[in-house]
Amino acid sequence: MRILIVEDEVNLAEALTQILKKMNYSVDAVHDGQSGLDNALSGIYDLLLLDIMLPELDGITLLKTIRAQGVATPVIMLTAKGETDDKIAGLDYGADDYIAKPFATGELLARIRAALRRKGEVVPEDALRFADIELNTSTLKLVCKGKELKLILKESELLELLIARKQAVTSKEQIIEKLWGFDSEAEHNNVEVYVSFLRKKLAFLNASVRISTIRGVGYVLEAAD
Repeated sequence: MRILIVEDEVNLAEALTQILKKMNYSVDAVHDGQSGLDNALSGIYDLLLLDIMLPELDGITLLKTIRAQGVATPVIMLTAKGETDDKIAGLDYGADDYIAKPFATGELLARIRAALRRKGEVVPEDALRFADIELNTSTLKLVCKGKELKLILKESELLELLIARKQAVTSKEQIIEKLWGFDSEAEHNNVEVYVSFLRKKLAFLNASVRISTIRGVGYVLEAAD
């Protein structure tokens, strides 16, 4: 799961980043609303932690903009304690939840898990299923018909992304941004290598699932009839 933090308090953003990384989330953090909007519109995030008071573009406007453009990523608003109007506005414009500063780490993590469950996806400690395969993202084990294989981390992250996309085509650019991040030097051939690895492991398990190439577009996870 990849989380975007949009928070202008740099120390708080850095602290949240470290906490979430320890919980095995992938995390990016930006410190102004315009950067937050640019990142959020990429569609690669599973959840946004969004402050309301931001430079360049406030959090409510950011939220309204991504919802107007069809981005359904769950959003948890970070609000100042007692700012009831901000909470109401955030919920009215499409926020999934809010948490008032200062907040306890345990409460934030619980709200993140709840938001991801409402999205209909599985939090990292659980198993992901597609057709006859099951991927445990904690142990990196891929299971099919009683047989199992241990994946390496990038293979697991790639398969998790393809499962989460629910048979939608995923471009190589989306895979690079999701697995390696915006500032990575990873290239298309890096993606091709891991797709090849996964295909061989699916074949070894005799899975009905296959990774199909949509030429010039990307990849899609499909199950044979």
